[in-house]
This record gives sequence, structure tokens and C-alpha cells, in this order.
Amino acid sequence: MAGWEGEELCPYKDQAGIPTIGIGSTFYPNGTKVTMADPCITKEQAVEICQVNLKSFIDEVNEYVKVPINQNQFDAVLDFTYNEGDGALAESTLLKRINANPSDPTIRDAFMMWVKVKENGVLVTDSWQVKRRTGDANLYFTPIVE
Repeated sequence: MAGWEGEELCPYKDQAGIPTIGIGSTFYPNGTKVTMADPCITKEQAVEICQVNLKSFIDEVNEYVKVPINQNQFDAVLDFTYNEGDGALAESTLLKRINANPSDPTIRDAFMMWVKVKENGVLVTDSWQVKRRTGDANLYFTPIVE
């Protein structure tokens, strides 16, 4: 996740224009949303905020994915959920396809439905999101080698 998110210790606006800090965090562990007026944080605080917030996204994946999936599949869905935010997974085509058949090759297409960002009020395909969703899909379909 940190590889995709990067680390910014001062507030910045993400590609969707949402105030963000640390390792892609848009809110603090107490539920308060990040604002552009917030003070910078330390690397240690960035990791702590991410770890606390990550737990809620892990819980979300565990709640909504109703079929057994392997660790790579879980990690790919977790990255998607962390990046797209609270609630995106719940009604997604991605989730429906995973729960119907976690081996369905069209799951790759469902990841790729999430590659747009708003620019000046218009949804446009974002090359970074294309790379990220491609990475998620590739991870999802990477077999576990034991």
C-alpha cells in the first residue's frame, strides 16, 4: 500500500482533491477528516495513522467478501478498498464478481472500472489509477506459491 500511496507528512490534496496526509490517510484514527490547515506529522505518526485506519478497511473486506480468497486476492481487494475509500467496495461490481466466483477472469475488468478521477467536475481516465488498478488486478490473479 505504501508503495502506491507514497508518504507526505504535510497535508496535500490527492488526485480527487481530497485533503490527505501521511500514507494516503484522509482521516485520523478519531474519525476527524484531514484538512489542508492541519499541521505536518512525523513519519512515526504517518505509520500509526495508516495502521489504525487500515484496520477498518481490513474489517470492511472481511465483512463483504463472502467467499474464500487467497492472501494475494485479499491484499488486492484491500488496496482497492483503501484507495477508493469507505463504502466503495460494498456495492461494487468487483465485489459482486468476487462473491459469485473468485476465479472469474472478468474480475480484472471490474478493477479497471475504477480508473477515473474528477477534473473540473468531469470524470477522466487517470493514468496513475490505471497503473494502480492494473497492479491490483495482477496481484489478485497471481497464484500463491508454497
